[in-house]
Amino acid sequence: MSRIRNALLAALLLTGIAGPAFAQTQSPTPATNAGTRLNFASNLGGATFERSVNYAAPPANNPGLGMSYFYSTPKRLAISVQVFDLGRRVSSGSDNPMVIGQFNSELASAEQQFKYAGYTGFQKPSVPSTCTYGAVSFRCVTYSGVNQANSRLYSKLLLTGFRDHFIKIRIDWAQSHQQTAADADAALQAFIPALMR
Repeated sequence: MSRIRNALLAALLLTGIAGPAFAQTQSPTPATNAGTRLNFASNLGGATFERSVNYAAPPANNPGLGMSYFYSTPKRLAISVQVFDLGRRVSSGSDNPMVIGQFNSELASAEQQFKYAGYTGFQKPSVPSTCTYGAVSFRCVTYSGVNQANSRLYSKLLLTGFRDHFIKIRIDWAQSHQQTAADADAALQAFIPALMR
């Protein structure tokens, strides 16, 4: 039974719905996010909208967790965007203490999700970097883990403060699907400027 549970959690992790998104209210249509005025169109930079999750709705009833939007690329990479404020006004940019603290929390949570899903060999650089896509800078890091089939799953986590909210973007790719970091970066180079214009 634990093998099935681990496979399910790994699938949830790869599709970006592990954690608080699981079992939340999902919407089939894209929309403009009220807090940031970002338009989550049906196609952004070649990525196709899949679904959104509203954490303010039951059963979570937690408006501070905001909304998540999920996209997929033609190369089957999964992109998730979460817009949230945790009930406070968020400072703009990627290098302020509020964003740095939240980024560290997000990275610690990602490591726990990998371990809970049965991944081993978690790897991440010792120091995050700054990534710029279009006119927006993010605190970012790429981390990875190995699944039971001995295939490595990669995720790139980006976080910034934007219009009083956190914008968290994550892209996932897998060694077993012949996907590369270059594929992920090309997808982000197209997706983020289309979203954050």
